[in-house]
Amino acid sequence: MKLKRAIAAIVLASAFAAPVAAGTFEDAVDANARGDYAKALRLIRPLANDGDAAAQFNLGLMYFTGHGVQQDDAAAALWFRKAAEQGYVFAQSNLGVLYRDGRGVPRDYAEAVIWIRKAADQGDAVAQFLLGDQYAKGEGVSQDYAEAMIWFRKAAEQDHPVAKLYLGVMYAEGRGVPPDYVRAYMWFSLSAAQGEQRAVKTLGMAERKMTPAQIAEAQKLARDWKPAAQPSPR
Repeated sequence: MKLKRAIAAIVLASAFAAPVAAGTFEDAVDANARGDYAKALRLIRPLANDGDAAAQFNLGLMYFTGHGVQQDDAAAALWFRKAAEQGYVFAQSNLGVLYRDGRGVPRDYAEAVIWIRKAADQGDAVAQFLLGDQYAKGEGVSQDYAEAMIWFRKAAEQDHPVAKLYLGVMYAEGRGVPPDYVRAYMWFSLSAAQGEQRAVKTLGMAERKMTPAQIAEAQKLARDWKPAAQPSPR
């Protein structure tokens, strides 16, 4: 079962994920999918109290979304932390976002980067994108466009649509790399193909600065591009 996450004002895992084994946890996942949050909570809380990281993460999600419990960002942060301290990648990135946005914990960009980096180092594409964004903005780290490019590229190579958009912007504006509209167009095109509407708009802007030959080259690069095989994060 794959985790579903979306880039929005807050970037958070928002669905039950990574069942540890068939049985109680799977029953909780099924109950959650059916909207029976009371049953999901009844099943998941004992597992979380016993120290299971996946259960702790998912209990944190229940508090964050208010499913089966009163919505409580502080409680979500508490359970994300318990799972994150055990190395649970999605909990690490979620905890980092809570620190970034000051939800349930004091806003602390440096602490956000610590947790986001832990997840990024495990290969999580969302965390890699988030870390790139922190470097691009200079929040919690010194602003460093070259470092931002590294992390945006890692996420883009795992097919992350918004990372592709941001990578295109970096090429178009010459941030961290020399300006290159061919590469910018390529990444905008790949992002747009995944439904990222902001990339659709940037394609038109890029075209107005390019020759037909450059556009044809960029389109070929996009057609030939394949995502890199990456190990799944824990």
